[in-house]
Amino acid sequence: MRLREIMTAGVVTAGAEAEISAVARLMRDSGVGSVVICDPEGGPTAMITDRDVAVRVAAGGLALSEPVGDHASRPLVTGEPEMELEEAAALMVQHGVRRLPVLEGGSLAGIVTLDDIAVRTGDLEVARRMTAEVIEGALPGFYFHDRG
Repeated sequence: MRLREIMTAGVVTAGAEAEISAVARLMRDSGVGSVVICDPEGGPTAMITDRDVAVRVAAGGLALSEPVGDHASRPLVTGEPEMELEEAAALMVQHGVRRLPVLEGGSLAGIVTLDDIAVRTGDLEVARRMTAEVIEGALPGFYFHDRG
């Protein structure tokens, strides 16, 4: 299966100069957990997640009026529409990311998340394994216990 078949085409984006509070409201209002940060020409450069806002900004005591670009995750790990799901999954696990923006010709074409993999492929075991590997990769020594 290729990323083109499971990616979400509507990606929520913001400019690096946008205030963190505005981007947090954008996440809330759009029902998403991440926003891709784009340069003035629309090219994706970074990503900020709801976790970044909570851990880096709120817990760090930073002002919500700061530019989101100063607190976004870099480098941006991306895939391509024709990439096989297995290759994308390996890339996500290798970099410990739960979301993979999909670029076509340098432009943002969509995004694939662990949820997309679970729901759109119907393979909950693959999604569970990937989630465990991403968490364990991001938090060395953490043991992911499947309660199901």
